[in-house]
Amino acid sequence: MSPITSLSNYANAFTYMGLPLSRELNSADVFVLGIPYDLATTGRAGARGGPMAVRQASAHIRWEEKRWPWSFAAFERMRVADYGDLEPLTGNHESLLEEVEEHAGRLLKAGKKILSFGGDHFVALPLLRAHAKQHSKLAMIHFDAHTDTYSEAGCEYDHGSMFYHAPREGLIDPDKTVQIGIRTEYTVKDHPFKVIDGAEANDLSADEIVQQIKAVVGDTPTYLTFDIDCLDPAYAPGTGTPVPGGLTTDKALKIIRGLQGINLIGMDLVEVSPAYDQSEITALAGATLALEMLYVMASSVR
Repeated sequence: MSPITSLSNYANAFTYMGLPLSRELNSADVFVLGIPYDLATTGRAGARGGPMAVRQASAHIRWEEKRWPWSFAAFERMRVADYGDLEPLTGNHESLLEEVEEHAGRLLKAGKKILSFGGDHFVALPLLRAHAKQHSKLAMIHFDAHTDTYSEAGCEYDHGSMFYHAPREGLIDPDKTVQIGIRTEYTVKDHPFKVIDGAEANDLSADEIVQQIKAVVGDTPTYLTFDIDCLDPAYAPGTGTPVPGGLTTDKALKIIRGLQGINLIGMDLVEVSPAYDQSEITALAGATLALEMLYVMASSVR
């Protein structure tokens, strides 16, 4: 029997973009992986519902054969499947780490690429571990309102400490890491990463931001992580730690679109919390940003 796919705006909205649901390695080049985990959340909980919310919201944008303004159809250039959600044991952080690294590692060893949906941002740490095992030390592009480099969080499992641990574990190269949209407190002195803060990002053009990003990451294998709270709460109210003064959805899409040519080896979209969403604004933004990431990846396939 052929796998169920759908282009409907309302029917069978149980996979991202109506893609086939599959864990067969030979079925796709890129897999969409859901990680419904939010036990590391420090603000409003609920991001465990993010993967399903993003999938359901994607029904609103899956009718286009070619996503505007691209001149090609991404899913004709590369095969993409929805891997479904992982099921970490409730209350068990270690099972989350083990399960993410196991499943992501299996896909990466087979030469596949992964677009992951969180869950809270802590899921980026095991994803980085899996990607670094395959590609060695990575460059990273990080969209967020927070630096997530906080060592004083008080516990190992915290969605504000991943990028404190990641460079110390040798997963990412601080000199090739750039953070966009930051607008909360952090220790500026000795901060290891290039920062384009929220106020600066709002004043610069998308092209100027892209130029700075490309100057930092170069041609190094690059991981892209997007916390939805990088967007202003007007565009993404459904998140655990909303911070006014963020980017518009339009600017974020333009920046991501400008990342063509970067050696993207993995991506995630995290912190969508549907319980605080209004009319699917946040989930739809997440689904659209994720599709833009897939188009950037497809742009390198000829």
